Amino acid sequence: MDIIVQKFGGTSVSTKERRKMVMSKILKAKEEGNAVVVVVSAMGRAGDPYATDTLKTLALENTADCSLKHLDLLMSCGEIISSVVLAASLESIGVDTVALTGYQAGIYTDNSFSNAEILEVDENKILNYLKKDKVVIVTGFQGATKEGEITTLGRGGSDTTATAIGVALNAKHVEIYTDVDGIMTADPNVVPNARIIDEINYEEVFQMAEKGAKVIHPRAVEIAQNGNIPLKIKNTMSSHPGTSIHYCRNGKIPYYGKTNTKLLTAITHKDDIAQVTIYMEGDFERDRHLLSTMTNAHISIDMINFFVDKKVFTINSNQSACMEKVLNEFDLKYTILNECSKVTIVGSRITGIPGVMATIVNALSKESIKILQSSDSHSTISCLVPQVDAKKAVNVLHEAFHLDQ
Repeated sequence: MDIIVQKFGGTSVSTKERRKMVMSKILKAKEEGNAVVVVVSAMGRAGDPYATDTLKTLALENTADCSLKHLDLLMSCGEIISSVVLAASLESIGVDTVALTGYQAGIYTDNSFSNAEILEVDENKILNYLKKDKVVIVTGFQGATKEGEITTLGRGGSDTTATAIGVALNAKHVEIYTDVDGIMTADPNVVPNARIIDEINYEEVFQMAEKGAKVIHPRAVEIAQNGNIPLKIKNTMSSHPGTSIHYCRNGKIPYYGKTNTKLLTAITHKDDIAQVTIYMEGDFERDRHLLSTMTNAHISIDMINFFVDKKVFTINSNQSACMEKVLNEFDLKYTILNECSKVTIVGSRITGIPGVMATIVNALSKESIKILQSSDSHSTISCLVPQVDAKKAVNVLHEAFHLDQ
């Protein structure tokens, strides 16, 4: 039995007209001989009646002391509403369906309320319904502890649900439906001539998501990669084939007969970054104590460069005040530069290729864009630039590496 998992986001199920498009995708998959599991998010976005953020605001409008456990119970309602409405719509046209909560579908998590981790998926609960030829509709974003307490999975939780189910069922692939035709070489709101990427590997899309691209949650990519389940990013409102995500073969992205001459795959950026520079001589004990204090304050650091006389790294701008408090406690000399952006080029083929950094420096310097700091991995190079120049930097690099062609 070939199984396909289809995940539909909040905008896809937000109106009757869009739900009809969702139903057409489900019916097409069934007509092609597949057993279908559908994962749904809550309807709409913040401000819409049943959206997750709307429900959360409802609980917090008179108090900030609502427990995370209670919040999870409330926020899980949005997906339940979506699943039942979609199930009823399918039943009205003669499709045999069953709607399941995360718990009913066998998704068991730890008890980290609001950001739970999936520990196990009991695939037999869903398989029993698929064997009866039912379309199984599962609430995304949620699961439950072994004791039956409802938990939610944090941002991107429905993507995580879909890929975890896909791995548990050994699905043929998982389709993630959004309101765009696929993953693009850059944010089309920033780069008007960005193009759809036909195929991409897990590592590249993981890096894109980690570095700011709002394509799919990194945790969902990691689950799919570990289970070797192909992903497809598609548009609910179109018939575009979308973007396929899978492993490299022999170290190369498979393009099925097409020649891939592009050195890079995509460019992404992340705003609201602050650069921290601490002026201090090497003192192992003080270093250890400082880093431990930052960890306890939940300050996450990135783009780390430690030198003999100073330490330079980045944090999210919303942690700047907390960072200042920690540094003042240690009586250290420091600077914090806010309003920065991290611009990242992504491509699994850049390792060992000479001239990549030279191209970046030449392209940005011609536009007088200052590189404040840089870091790299085997598939990425990131540059910290003033936030005011971030969009220009993305466009300049997109053109310099010919990603529009």
